[in-house]
Amino acid sequence: MLRPSPLLFTALAAALVICWSSGFVGIRFTTEAATVPQILFGRSVISGLCLTPFLLRGPRVSLRAVLEQGLYAFLGMFLYLGGFALAIGEGVPTGLVALMSDLVPLGIAVLSAPLLRQPLSPRQWTGTAIALAGVLTVSADALALGQAPVLAYALPILGMLAFALSTVVQERRAAIRLTIPQRLCLQCLWAALMFAPFAHAGGGLFPPLTPGYLMGIAWLVILATYGGWLIYYLLLRLYPPAMVSATVYLSPPVTMLWAWALFGEPLTWAMATGLAVTLGGVALVATGRQSSVLVPENRQPT
Repeated sequence: MLRPSPLLFTALAAALVICWSSGFVGIRFTTEAATVPQILFGRSVISGLCLTPFLLRGPRVSLRAVLEQGLYAFLGMFLYLGGFALAIGEGVPTGLVALMSDLVPLGIAVLSAPLLRQPLSPRQWTGTAIALAGVLTVSADALALGQAPVLAYALPILGMLAFALSTVVQERRAAIRLTIPQRLCLQCLWAALMFAPFAHAGGGLFPPLTPGYLMGIAWLVILATYGGWLIYYLLLRLYPPAMVSATVYLSPPVTMLWAWALFGEPLTWAMATGLAVTLGGVALVATGRQSSVLVPENRQPT
């Protein structure tokens, strides 16, 4: 059984940021060969099917557990990922949508106090503000308002809040005990079911199986889904949600590094400065202490 420690948190947080930000690469590989709903469906269904053997390894999966994971999939995957995709489709600039998606830690920080009784300390709120300033610095050159309908701008915000709510509610409810692979398997299969009608309406469940599409889906399944979500849920079983989610603030600058390394996109001093500022803010959040216990009781088995 893993025990929380500063060294373990640093290692897992670094792995989480690398995997979480890698989703950008998978999307870049697949967008020329598939629509966004096809990408989201393919990623979800393959991730879920490959994890099905784990359903038999661990606690018995009841109907109630299946339905509960469906709710989390609706909030944390369908509304979160689908909201951003729909916003981009309505004409909201990609840079602005990406910035809204990276405000998840702020939403979790706000919800942790009333729902989990884990309010952030003044030091952690200061770190959150610094990290957010770093994200804004990194994203500044990519931000634009665009000409999308007014309501379209609310979609990524609602998606972000849905993901934050899903994270906090899962931490609050620990009555149904499932392993992390069991939870992720059920959520991915539910998400695939939800994305399926949109993928079918946009040209079929699967596009032509080109090398670019297959490479992108493999990248999204292995790194972004298994790496990102499994590590995220593992961290949540060891540390408070606000502390874990703060590491997501590092996703935009690390995404810039992915783009530079694989696609030759330029790096600027503003990006480097934003990375340093964000890292400092995340460090303040991670080393602060909440007013309640650091590790909630009744953690579920890994």
